[in-house]
Amino acid sequence: MTMITAPWLAERPAQQVCTMLEAAGYQALFVGGCVRNTLLGQPVSDLDLATDAEPERVTELARNANIRAIRTGIDHGTVTLVVDEVPVEVTTFRHDVKTDGRRAVVAYATDVLEDARRRDFTMNALYVDGRGTLVDPLGGLDDLKARHIRFIGEASARIAEDYLRILRFFRFTAWYGDPGLGIDPEGLAACAEAADGLAHVSAERIGSEMLKLLAAPNPALAVGAMEASGVLHRILPGADAATLTRYIHFASEPDAIARLAALGGSEDIGKILRLSRAQARRLEVLQNAAASTTPPEGLGYHIGALDGFAATILRAAQTGANPPENAQEAVSHGAAQTFPVSAADLMPTHTGPALGARLKELEHRWINSGFTLTREELLA
Repeated sequence: MTMITAPWLAERPAQQVCTMLEAAGYQALFVGGCVRNTLLGQPVSDLDLATDAEPERVTELARNANIRAIRTGIDHGTVTLVVDEVPVEVTTFRHDVKTDGRRAVVAYATDVLEDARRRDFTMNALYVDGRGTLVDPLGGLDDLKARHIRFIGEASARIAEDYLRILRFFRFTAWYGDPGLGIDPEGLAACAEAADGLAHVSAERIGSEMLKLLAAPNPALAVGAMEASGVLHRILPGADAATLTRYIHFASEPDAIARLAALGGSEDIGKILRLSRAQARRLEVLQNAAASTTPPEGLGYHIGALDGFAATILRAAQTGANPPENAQEAVSHGAAQTFPVSAADLMPTHTGPALGARLKELEHRWINSGFTLTREELLA
């Protein structure tokens, strides 16, 4: 019997919900990310619990226990219980009745094995009760220990239930896989075979999944496999995994938008992936800055230290050259500068468009001087 301990499991939200369900004769098993991440020694952000109690019964029990219940996903068997401001998503055991690659028609089940079989990867079908006893119906613990990302049952069948699982396969490989193992061959072949199914998945879901993948410590191996399997170009025609690999080599700090800029591809990535306005704007700024001839100091001055450095590294990754020596220091130096000339200094001699053009000309001279020209020298 495997036991686990974790702060979240011992705290009141988890314990109160488990006690409530078990006292009424139901199973209460935490599942998914909270169990997986605990076993991997990684942070836990969400608490998901599976039970054989149906949603209406969960709601009734919560009401009797003075626990706030929110019917967040009642159509899918999910009720969110809030204890001490901590949400616990409680979902009834389910099995799929019908799937079309986007959504599933499900029926409630009473057996944890049925619930486990409808999940995506073996490492996500690990359960733990309120006492810390691990329940492993499908042998996922061995895969988790080996960092082996493996579909439950037949990979193609799991993908056909929800084509987004293609991208989840690569994301989980990037975040949790052992690079030394490579990528599960059956899973990779199934993803390649079903790549066209991504046309049935919304752009918002694809965009969200890609950003999560690119935020992994080093997604180069996973993205390279995506390219080799045809999945990457199905999402972003013309994207280049090699440029991303070079970018990560020069800048290992996870930055999903900068890495997306390194991938490149279609001209309108923001629209294809339904990025937020702020994300799309930053992507455009990085792309334009990298394509310019502005030196690192100027990039830092124009777009700040963080994006200036990202654009400098992006430019190097795209050209195959090494970044300039001391690029970080140069960018930071530029970001700390303040242009010494204001519009008032040029008025009334210059007005309207001429004023803007003169300011731009002087600023260009000042940047090219390494920010050394003084106000007096520029106005002379």
